[in-house]
Amino acid sequence: MKANEIFYELFVLELANNHWGSVERGIKIIDQFSQVVRFNNMKAAIKLQFRDVDHFIHKDFKKREDIRYIKKTLATKLSWENYGVLVKKIKESGCIPLATPFDEHSVDMCVKFDMPIIKIASSDLNDWILIEKIASTKKPCIVSTGGSSLKDLDDLVTFFKRRNIPLAINHCVSIYPSEDYELEISQVDFLKNRYPDNVIGFSTHEHTSWDLSIAIAYAKGARTFERHIDISEAPHEVTPYCSLPGNIDEWFRAFKKAKEMCGRSEKNRRIVSDKERKYLEHLVRGVYAKKDLKAGHQLTDDDIYLAIPLQIGQISCREYMRGEVLVNDLKADQSIGIDDIDSPYAKIESLRKTIFSRGVE
Repeated sequence: MKANEIFYELFVLELANNHWGSVERGIKIIDQFSQVVRFNNMKAAIKLQFRDVDHFIHKDFKKREDIRYIKKTLATKLSWENYGVLVKKIKESGCIPLATPFDEHSVDMCVKFDMPIIKIASSDLNDWILIEKIASTKKPCIVSTGGSSLKDLDDLVTFFKRRNIPLAINHCVSIYPSEDYELEISQVDFLKNRYPDNVIGFSTHEHTSWDLSIAIAYAKGARTFERHIDISEAPHEVTPYCSLPGNIDEWFRAFKKAKEMCGRSEKNRRIVSDKERKYLEHLVRGVYAKKDLKAGHQLTDDDIYLAIPLQIGQISCREYMRGEVLVNDLKADQSIGIDDIDSPYAKIESLRKTIFSRGVE
């Protein structure tokens, strides 16, 4: 479990290509979002996307303006030197630098820039040449499931497990943007059950909720989260699935509220607070004498009745065992206290302390 701790409550802010090839714009994004991270005291990473653009696109297709992915990749090209500037800025901002490498040279650059975690895109989940290269770094990885098949996912989890490389698995729907009815957050349950040794997360692209979806995902067991980020600055329009700084602030706050409401007891019975215990004690029935009773009498159900309020020092329905012997005379309707009975548990000091610390005077 310790190997997986790097993923716990890690928020990945996907800068992607929203720098649009401008290191200055990339720095602005890092500055604005790192302020939100610090203000909310979160563990957050800012993630870049690495491509060896000169070799990533076939030379015969580099002028194809009609292929959106090619057009955007070329339009957002950054030099490795400028990527180094952004990585340095991310570190200085107090965030964790991450990257998604889309080719083997980009994996080498993840190593050069000392990325502590590598992200595997859902589109590359069965690109075994790339996956083997990533695994050779021995760095912890996060993978988004996207539209992958169950077999591909099983194979990937087995591959990383055999190599003892920590792997977090993000439920993800690769629809940009996703509508609420397309989120399928119950997949978090499925992934937790199928891969109990892996941290499960939620990578989301919906555009209508920055609070409810993360609350549901956390409640279902997601422990690492990812969203795309951008800033509103001409001439580039913010795509609907990207989050502005204010959206991420709302996202963080919703996470904290969900965590507060879910509590800290997912693996053990929760600790009941004094506040709750005292409230419930007002509803516990005390044991009362139904009639006059003499010392030496052995109690039966015909001798007692149960009623509220429970009084200080009085035994309750929880302690009454039948057969207790009275050591004092009692009048009808008198409360029966722990000091009125001769019973083995009446001599247990911890129990006596509890009985004398509760009830009404």
